[in-house]
Amino acid sequence: MKSLTPVLYVEEIEPVLSFWTDRLGFERIAEVPEGDRLDFVMLQKGGVQIMYQTRQSVQHDLPTLVDTPMRGSLLFVEVEELDAVERALDGIPPLVPRRKTFYGAEEIIVREPAGNVVTFAQFGSEQG
Repeated sequence: MKSLTPVLYVEEIEPVLSFWTDRLGFERIAEVPEGDRLDFVMLQKGGVQIMYQTRQSVQHDLPTLVDTPMRGSLLFVEVEELDAVERALDGIPPLVPRRKTFYGAEEIIVREPAGNVVTFAQFGSEQG
């Protein structure tokens, strides 16, 4: 195995794009439009990728999964500079404010616009 990329199942992709692209600097590297909306998008920054796929797209590609409940996901993203991420997230209320963990990370936890929980963590930080 070489990598793991989460695919988040959402009703709409557009509400989450600026969270990742404008605030955190991810690039849209692949997308599948459906009319004036997106059915699928792949985002990347450095070695980190995340994908979003709509319920409509799943219904077309994998109809046996269409009844899968949309419960959201928890993402854990290791970052080099938590200060920069914290600045980028200004105005987004944290679910868990910046904290130092028992496993040696300093982290911030937020909910992205589709409702998924994202933990941004920096290891080896001297701040706190």
